[in-house]
Amino acid sequence: MGAGPGDPNLLTLRAAELLAKADAVVLGEEEHRPLLRHCREGVQVVEDDDVKDNHIRDEVVKRAKGGQVVVRLCAGDPMLFSSITEEVAACAAAEVDFEIVPGVPPATAVLTYAGIPPATAVPEFRIVDAAQEQDWAQHAACRGTLVIYHGINDAVAIGKALISGGKPDTTPVAVSSGGTTTEQYTVVSSLGRLQADLKHAGFTEPALIVVGEAVGLRDKMSWFETKPLFGWRVLVPRTKEQSRSLSEQLVAYGAVPEEVPTISVEPPRTPQQMDRAIKGLVTGRYEWVAFTSANAVKAVREKFEEYGLDARAFAGLKVAAVGDATARALVEFGVKPDLLPSGEQSSEGLVAEWPPYDSMLDPINRVLLPRADISTDTLVAGLTELGWECDDVTAYRTVRAAPPPAPIREAIKGGGFDAVLFTSSSTVRNLVGIAGKPHNVTVIAVIGPQTAKTAEEFGLRVDVMSDKPSASALAAALAEYGSKQRQAALAAGDTPRKPSQNRRGARRRPR
Repeated sequence: MGAGPGDPNLLTLRAAELLAKADAVVLGEEEHRPLLRHCREGVQVVEDDDVKDNHIRDEVVKRAKGGQVVVRLCAGDPMLFSSITEEVAACAAAEVDFEIVPGVPPATAVLTYAGIPPATAVPEFRIVDAAQEQDWAQHAACRGTLVIYHGINDAVAIGKALISGGKPDTTPVAVSSGGTTTEQYTVVSSLGRLQADLKHAGFTEPALIVVGEAVGLRDKMSWFETKPLFGWRVLVPRTKEQSRSLSEQLVAYGAVPEEVPTISVEPPRTPQQMDRAIKGLVTGRYEWVAFTSANAVKAVREKFEEYGLDARAFAGLKVAAVGDATARALVEFGVKPDLLPSGEQSSEGLVAEWPPYDSMLDPINRVLLPRADISTDTLVAGLTELGWECDDVTAYRTVRAAPPPAPIREAIKGGGFDAVLFTSSSTVRNLVGIAGKPHNVTVIAVIGPQTAKTAEEFGLRVDVMSDKPSASALAAALAEYGSKQRQAALAAGDTPRKPSQNRRGARRRPR
C-alpha cells in the first residue's frame, strides 16, 4: 500500500478502507505512524526494526497464511522506485491473495505543494532515480520537467553533468525537502548556481530536485509554503478535549500545533450543590440559566443524563450564553440560547445586554450560574445590580495538570515554540506554573483583555489579542499577525522567518 508523499491527508480512500480492516500493519517508516488513526483498536503494528535481515516478506506471508489481513505500508507509491518485487513474489508463491494499492507519488505531490506545475509549459515530464546509474547527457535533452529522486547528496555533480550534456546553466532548479509536510523547505536556484545556493541549506533525504522552466512559475503558484503560519510550532495549552478543533484550525493555517494539557476539568468535590441546582431547574426555581463556558454546558448535560433528563427540561426557562463556543455546545445539547452578547463576548458583554429584573414581567427573579470553581465575580455583581438573585454553583473544578515532558519544557523556556495561545487567565497561570515562562521571542496570543492582564502580570509581552473571546477567533488573529509579519519581511526584501529563528543560536535559512 502506498502511504503517499508525507501529508497523511493525501492517503487514498482505498488505502484508508483497507487500513480499517487490517489485523496487522507493517510500518515502513516512523513518519507513517499517523496513518494508524484509520485502524481499528487492537491492530498489531510491526516495525521494520522488529523484523531483522530484510525478512519482511516472510513476516507478511506468515501472518497472511495465519488468516490475518496484513497491510504493508510503503513510502509514496509502491510501484515507483520501491522494491516490493520480492514481497509480491513471496505472496504469489505461498498462494496468498494480495492487492497493490497505489499511492500519491512525491514526483507530482511535492511539486504541487511547492507551486510548480510539472507539465504546463512543455508536455514532457521525466522522473529518474539518481540512486541508479544514469546517463545525464540523455536527461539533459529533456525539454520539459525533470524530477530527480535520491539525488540530494550529489546535486551539484548532477547539475554540472546536465550542463555538460547541453542544458543551459541558467535553467531553473528547485530543491525541496520534507515535501507536503509543514517541514517542507524549497530553494530555487539554477544549474549554474546550485553549489552556492545549496552550500548552507542543510538538505537531507527525502528531497526532490526539479529541473525545468516550470520552476519559474513557483512565484505565482506557491500556496502551501506561503500559508500565514507555515511551519510555526504553536503551543496549545488547553484540555485535550477542547484543543482538538483549535489544533485543526491551526493546521489549516500551516502551523504545527502541540497540545500541552495545563488544565484538567474535574467534577466538584461535593456534588450536592449541583444536585440541588438541577432539581431547582426542573421544578421552576429559576427564570434564567447563564452558561459562561462549554465546560459548564457539559457539566449540566452530564447531570441531566445521570437523572435521565434531556433538553426538554429547559422548557419555560430563558438561557444565556457568554459566546459563540458556548452557544454551539448548547445547540448540540438541543438548547437554543435566548441571549448572546452582540458585542464583546465576555461576562461584561453579557451583563451589558442582560435585561433588568421587572417584577411585572418576570415571575421569578433567580438566575442559575453553573460555573468553574475559580470564576470571577463580574457576572454575579452585574446581575445583582440589575435586580437579579444569583445561585452561583460550582459545576466543575479546574485543576492544574502535571508538568509536560522535559523536551517540551525546554522548548517553552528556550524559544523552541513560535507562538503560544492563551485561552484564559488560568491557562497563563498554569502553564507558567508547570513549565515556566515562554521565551521572549515567542509570540504571545491571548483571548481577551482579562487574559492579557494576567499575562502581563507574569511579565509576558502580549502580541496578539482576538476581537472575540473564542478559540477560533484567537487562531484567526494569530494567522493575521503571521501574514502581516510575512508581508513586511517580503516588502523589506528579506526572507520570512519564524519567530523561533530569531533566538540566539537558531538555525538560519539562507536567502
